[in-house]
Amino acid sequence: MTIDTKNIRNVALLGHSGCGKTTFAETMLFESDSISRRGTVEDGTTTSDFTGIEKERQGSLFSTLMHANWRGNKINIIDTPGLDDFVGEVISTMKVVDTAMVIINAKSGVEVGTELIWEYVEKYKKPAIFVINQLDHEKADFDLSLDQLQQRFGNKVLPMQYPLNSGTGFNTIVDALRLTMYVFPEEGGKPEKVDIPDSEIARAQEMHNLLVEAAAENDEELMEKFFDEGSLTEEELAQGLTLAIASQEFFPVFCCSALKNMGSGRIMGFINDIAPSPDQMEPALLTDGTTLKCDSSDDPTLFVFKTMSEPKIGNVSYFKIYSGKLNSGDELYNERTGTSERFNQLFISNGKIRDHVDQLVAGDIGVTVKLKNTHTNDSLGPKGKVRMIDPIHFPEPRIRTAVKPPNKSDLEKLMKALHILQEEDPTLILEQSQELKQTILHGQGQLHLDVIKYRVEKAHDIHMDFIRPRISYRETITKVANDSYRHKKQSGGAGQFAEVHMRIEPYHDGMAHPSDLSVRNEDITELPWGGKLVFLWCIVGGSIDSKYSNAIKKGVMMKMEEGPLTGSPCLDIRVCIYDGKMHPVDSNDMAFQLASTNVFKHAFEKAGPQILEPIHEVEILCSDEVMGDIMGDLQTRRAMIMGMSADGHYQKIKAKVPLAEMYQYSSTLRSISQGKAKFNRHFSEFMPVTPDLQKQLISEYQEELEEA
Repeated sequence: MTIDTKNIRNVALLGHSGCGKTTFAETMLFESDSISRRGTVEDGTTTSDFTGIEKERQGSLFSTLMHANWRGNKINIIDTPGLDDFVGEVISTMKVVDTAMVIINAKSGVEVGTELIWEYVEKYKKPAIFVINQLDHEKADFDLSLDQLQQRFGNKVLPMQYPLNSGTGFNTIVDALRLTMYVFPEEGGKPEKVDIPDSEIARAQEMHNLLVEAAAENDEELMEKFFDEGSLTEEELAQGLTLAIASQEFFPVFCCSALKNMGSGRIMGFINDIAPSPDQMEPALLTDGTTLKCDSSDDPTLFVFKTMSEPKIGNVSYFKIYSGKLNSGDELYNERTGTSERFNQLFISNGKIRDHVDQLVAGDIGVTVKLKNTHTNDSLGPKGKVRMIDPIHFPEPRIRTAVKPPNKSDLEKLMKALHILQEEDPTLILEQSQELKQTILHGQGQLHLDVIKYRVEKAHDIHMDFIRPRISYRETITKVANDSYRHKKQSGGAGQFAEVHMRIEPYHDGMAHPSDLSVRNEDITELPWGGKLVFLWCIVGGSIDSKYSNAIKKGVMMKMEEGPLTGSPCLDIRVCIYDGKMHPVDSNDMAFQLASTNVFKHAFEKAGPQILEPIHEVEILCSDEVMGDIMGDLQTRRAMIMGMSADGHYQKIKAKVPLAEMYQYSSTLRSISQGKAKFNRHFSEFMPVTPDLQKQLISEYQEELEEA
């Protein structure tokens, strides 16, 4: 059976780790008869969290696509991880859904994970529904959770319901929209509808009036009727609330116990009746700045938002159809790769169970297998008519580690496995660093990298170790120095001769030419590792022929690539060649190259050499109670605190921290804060190290050279 676009709802389940998203998804599937019995996270039997490592850890690490048929509509549900290490799964999900369902833990309220998720809700301008879950917990506090939601996200947050008796005896929900009360049997499921008791009428009526106002505010006709008559019909309420939620002017709050199956049916009914369908959302942004409306009568355009590799199957591609219809057997064109792909099989998914379908329409989310040259962020359509959907923009990595294979023979096999995982996970970056002579993995957190290690070892049968990555230091100078060097070699026949007189000095943009030298030529090179080399040819009278200038510059560059202090690249230096000697027979390019390498090294050592280290800007979001411990830890990492500010009821710390001090910071922060803090970082600048550290780094480098 083909579903029309207007009958599709695409919903993401979002929330801090431990809020109950996976259990809620299981209950949604059970309520819609998509599954016959509810599995549990503890038993590893849920439809979501079906991979081996998720069952072991009893938590979501990957997004999972599911669907439920509800009163003629198809609700696509994507369960997402709550741990910030796997934020890439959340971002790719937010790209393709139309409604964000944010689950709140009733005993913990708005947590730091909720704050971070909300950034993506706002970025992607998605309608949002809040669900306060786990109201059966003995420490559940609905009113506190609601108060925190309203404090953090504003007066657009309005409760649709509230629990009459939260805690271990929870079984009753007062519905303010329908002005009725639901009493659930002990085993959960379908509730009994009863009248609201007199003691609760005033509170329920006050909530109801606020909902009516929210419905009327976005429609002039409804507003006039509301002022004239003081109320709206149920149909008018639905119309107004649909407009309000689609325009992010209204964020409803529901309550439930997913574990006891109390309240989920009402939430699904709201999604069915009020949440927007794909064709009611803003058109999709294209890379050329134009937009694409969700229209099933248009040419087909689809976007791959997730790729997984499965044993014996290969690539499994998850996609959303942004326009048109896709039929089994259709061939579409990938503009990025310049290749065509045939969709021999189309599936709809419930976790690892995939059912074959013949057609999918605009707005729907589907799965296919064995696309040869298509990966995450690719758009496909008819050749010559491919509309490129604006890609998912993934965050920068926050931690890094070096990878060590057990032996050199396994290196190629390991790299192949890591490349496969990198294609699946765009937040994982694999770097073969020539400068550091290490293979570096960049990720979102220690758990993220640990999961990569687990998958490499389990799926590809390769053991690998994580070791501390080296640091990309830089070397420069702080004062002017002059030196000369004569290279002379005689070994029968033609020899080698070159003498170079060189001045080196720190360089900055706008620097005037030296007043005591005659500059004949200036060559400014932007160095691939950052900074500049300015090369001045100041030879007067032909003591060195200008034909050797390139060889002399090459010799300087060779030493700048591996600096004299620690073998790190040098930057922001001006070199002046002002004198020297040559021989009509024995001078050649090689001789001048060797002479310039040596004179640069000697001059560098006399010019106040300075090692520079990479500094990263770090932003930490944390709760008040752990702020002091986090600040104390930062001080042990040579951090410069740049500022502190409130962000909702959380604190934001901004600091500049040397990259050398950030190793395994993800694990430390999680331990210090009990998971109540998150961070991100990005490169800021290079800054001089302290004299003590410089002495230590030079000594360590000399020891490495002696051992080599």
